[in-house]
Amino acid sequence: MNRAITFPLLSFFLSIFSLAGYAQEVNITHGPYIQALGENEATIVWTTDSNAVSWVEVAPAGDDSFYASERPKYYQTSNGNRVVGTLHKIKIAGLKKGTEYRYRIFSKAVRSYEGHRVLYGNIASSNVYSKKPLRFSTLDKDKKTISFLMLNDIHSRVDDLKNLSGKVEYGKTDLVIFNGDMVSSMNDETQFFSGFMDDAVTMFAGEVPMYYCRGNHETRGKFSVNFPEYFPTNTGKLYYSFRQGPVYFIVLDGGEDKPDSDIEYSGLAQFDAYRSEQQQWLKELIKTEDFKTAKYKVVLIHIPPAGSTWHGPNDIRNKFLPVLNGQGVTAMLCGHLHSYEYLKPEPGLYDFPIIINAHNTSLEVNADLNSFSILRKSTDGETLEKLTF
Repeated sequence: MNRAITFPLLSFFLSIFSLAGYAQEVNITHGPYIQALGENEATIVWTTDSNAVSWVEVAPAGDDSFYASERPKYYQTSNGNRVVGTLHKIKIAGLKKGTEYRYRIFSKAVRSYEGHRVLYGNIASSNVYSKKPLRFSTLDKDKKTISFLMLNDIHSRVDDLKNLSGKVEYGKTDLVIFNGDMVSSMNDETQFFSGFMDDAVTMFAGEVPMYYCRGNHETRGKFSVNFPEYFPTNTGKLYYSFRQGPVYFIVLDGGEDKPDSDIEYSGLAQFDAYRSEQQQWLKELIKTEDFKTAKYKVVLIHIPPAGSTWHGPNDIRNKFLPVLNGQGVTAMLCGHLHSYEYLKPEPGLYDFPIIINAHNTSLEVNADLNSFSILRKSTDGETLEKLTF
């Protein structure tokens, strides 16, 4: 064979084989976990180590194989385009309330993307061939009972996280609330995954939904403005609400605890205006039928609005409490102080109890149409106190 032909052909085949080998690598690095779960929708979140286009396949509950039929596919889209990236947030809409679904995730590597010419690599997915598929159940305001767990101020202490949430179980625990300061700052993606979220996924978060209430430490660090992208909500904000059974949840974001001008924030804070924005939202929320008809109303906020004369608590107290008073709030659940306190209603200031959970205890809440109880538990599972409302 002519050597002038041989070498170009050899170079061509080597480049093809090299590209084929390169195209075999995309991996799911974190997740999946459930966010923004509602009565008719859910969002599944995960990450990959390289750019990919991703989708979720959903099947009804059942003992049949996931491969029994072709399952509907849901993609993340933006203005008509399927999104390519490493963070994948797939919203599944049109679901039925109080219904169990099975799901599987897929990510197909995108190695080259020019115009409409796309070179794809391999596909990574969750395993439904030799394992049971992941599952979730949508919320249902007509559900008669609810059980949920709250913990806070973990600051990357994963052993405490494991001990406090080790008994969370699909079918028994409706949801888990992380009430702030799960890490000490938000510097990058790796920090919060290794600090708490990877372990949450391993234990429960792929099937039991976790709702995030931001703490003041999550406002710190260069990744703090990106962090909300990993925890989508039904409002697109870090303040939101939802209802499960007889309990209506209001999640508020207290922001920082010092004045916006404090030197610690380096001129990047604007939390006074942000709390005013939430105040206006809250005034409209309490007019809704779901809020009015709920037997129990629980307010979640990291920084308690009492027991301190610092600026943040003062601003929370002045803006949120006048709106919440007289609305039949069952309890406000907080963190932040790293110690437990039970604050009884104080006439003229707040007409509901404020429960401040410690950094090394959890609050296990059970409610039905007749009672609302809170068990405060230690890291070894011991019940330290029971409160009944």
